[in-house]
Amino acid sequence: MNTPRILIIDDDPEFVEMTKAVLETKEYGVDCAYDADEGFARLEEEVPDVIILDIMMGKGAEGFIFARRMRKDPRFAEIPILMLTSMREQTGFDFPGERIHTKFLPVDEYVEKPIEPLTLLEKVDRLAKKNVG
Repeated sequence: MNTPRILIIDDDPEFVEMTKAVLETKEYGVDCAYDADEGFARLEEEVPDVIILDIMMGKGAEGFIFARRMRKDPRFAEIPILMLTSMREQTGFDFPGERIHTKFLPVDEYVEKPIEPLTLLEKVDRLAKKNVG
């Protein structure tokens, strides 16, 4: 079986490095992008098994735009997205009720930062299996 590939898209280099280190303990292949455009370029190069995506990047909520754009592209529409964000901490805004909405926030999992390493690995494991299985 091939090693699952994870793409991290987040504009916080420290978060990216820590997350990459945690994922590499489970021997995942990890690619990184630091904004939505770079993330889409990485998708074009190699389709990952799971994407870890931040909402708040660049000038605003680039993660929303990225997720919507990705879901509209048949090549990438089925890739699981784990959205990790500190949006509530940064903006004071939180989603009422169910956070994941197929049109508004088309992701598979939504978690506020910080995330415990074991929780991160459990969620990525589950999403990778869902995508492969």
